[in-house]
Amino acid sequence: MGAASANVPAIMVTGGPSEPAWFNGRQLGAGTDLWHYVDELRAGRMSRERFDELEAAARPSYGHCNEMGTASTLACVVEALGMCLPGTASIPAVDAARHRAAEATGRRAVELARESVRPSHILTREAFDNAITLLEAIGGSTNAVIHLLALAGRVGVPLSLERFDEISRRTPVLANVRPSGEYLVEHLHRAGGVPALLRELEPLLDGTALTVTGRTLAEEFARAEALDRSVIAALDKPFADEGGIAVLHGSLAPDGAIIKRSAASPSLLRHRGRAVVFEDVYDVAARIDDPALDVGPDSVLVLRNSGPKGGPGMPEWGQMPIPSKLLQRGVTDLVRVSDARMSGTSFGTVVLHVAPESAAGGPLRAVEEGDPIVLDVDERRLDLDVPADDVRRRLERLGPSEPRYRRGYGALYLDHVLQASEGCDFDFLRALPDEPAESEPLGLLSGWVGGW
Repeated sequence: MGAASANVPAIMVTGGPSEPAWFNGRQLGAGTDLWHYVDELRAGRMSRERFDELEAAARPSYGHCNEMGTASTLACVVEALGMCLPGTASIPAVDAARHRAAEATGRRAVELARESVRPSHILTREAFDNAITLLEAIGGSTNAVIHLLALAGRVGVPLSLERFDEISRRTPVLANVRPSGEYLVEHLHRAGGVPALLRELEPLLDGTALTVTGRTLAEEFARAEALDRSVIAALDKPFADEGGIAVLHGSLAPDGAIIKRSAASPSLLRHRGRAVVFEDVYDVAARIDDPALDVGPDSVLVLRNSGPKGGPGMPEWGQMPIPSKLLQRGVTDLVRVSDARMSGTSFGTVVLHVAPESAAGGPLRAVEEGDPIVLDVDERRLDLDVPADDVRRRLERLGPSEPRYRRGYGALYLDHVLQASEGCDFDFLRALPDEPAESEPLGLLSGWVGGW
């Protein structure tokens, strides 16, 4: 985003996914499997001593998340955008190829500076469509939606949640990677990586989009092939017919919300249940395991005051834990709704990024204990099944939320941060309507690049 705003020649190199951990004879994902075992511990089916063994085994090497969490997702998305060298997104952190990729990236960085190829030449409408297509095909992190919206705002490319859903409906899931699938990013890399995925997706892409190599996206993936069909599916034999992330609208989310349907429980994708409401994450911590909590398998857990303004900062609190008394009964998933984010390694039927958020006066602020909530992912619907006049009266009675800050940076943040449906960036960092897409870089930086 900084490179896009400055519009100076730039290229990205990422750290790579960590080595898989081994526990109980199985390779572990850094986050996805941890959440599973935490539930086993909370349900009383795993001892504290055994969990300590898991914890000791969990991170055998440096590197970022080794499943399709946020780091791995964004690395893949950057490659689809054309902002890194092809084939480098999924190289494991400890692989010698990662060092070779870094050296090659450094060489290309110098060439880019001499050629004056800038982010504005690469980050086009077509590049964003390509990136979203890949995001949907890998069952990637919901956090990527916010990042792409914000990045598009920086370069003046019109992009909305509706575009994500349009692309989701036409794009199948082709990557069998946790948390949406079975394998880890290292397996994806060995199966052909992002180039192989892009080759499979070619009919859905704009292959003429420019990349940092100076060649087109199609030229870069032309010779790629999928080497393992258990990891990368063919376009006509996908792991799922629609993309990993769906966009919802309705009376509870007038400006939109999202769900990672590829990591949700199919039985809960169409659901009606009564709300169990938590005011913030501290309320969750205090009550979620209370034996007296009035909650059942059909309940909908609702968390508010966790969005960009309400958090503040929109923390990853959206994957609320299943109450321990339900875990003990064998319940492993509930519909959860919030204005928060969640880790890309997370899973479950979790509705996120509800906009407007509760702290901005959205309908989420008016939800009361026991209110019926309707989720229908196929219909892209998220409704609070309460008469609109009742919701309006509740909001009027509650009045505006008390701001967390009244002065300093906190106040500046609250005054200017955008909602999740717009990317959560500062409004004053978006490209101006009359600003040319290929504006000259700042004079100081321009001189420095020229001297280099």
